[in-house]
Amino acid sequence: MNWTLEVVIVPVSDIDRAKDFYSRKLGFVIDHDVVPGEGMRIVQLTPPGSGCSIVIGEGAVPKMVPGSLQGLQLVVPDIRKAHAELVSRGVEVSDVQILGANPADVADPLDNIGFVFFADPDGNGWTVQQISTRS
Repeated sequence: MNWTLEVVIVPVSDIDRAKDFYSRKLGFVIDHDVVPGEGMRIVQLTPPGSGCSIVIGEGAVPKMVPGSLQGLQLVVPDIRKAHAELVSRGVEVSDVQILGANPADVADPLDNIGFVFFADPDGNGWTVQQISTRS
């Protein structure tokens, strides 16, 4: 049996500000923005190429402290290109960092060990990792 992770709830304080950040600055696709009832709103966004979406909203999502979600991770084949794209979109992102290994020990000095970090407007923390080959 396959088990797939398909949705992660991201706690935000301002749905429209977060929707703008994730869609405009990160390039996530807006899957839907619905109001299923009074006091409820669900916005689902998906990173390009991902099988997993995020949901922001109110009323029909669990109450969580905005900014409390840390360690969400995106994977890209080229961390330098991802970094450049984030910078060009106006995202405050860390420099490329090498974590967990000696770059001399891997064929591509950033494969599996190249990372950048950023946060959304509420402080939810994201990591982007380069994985261009998988064993």
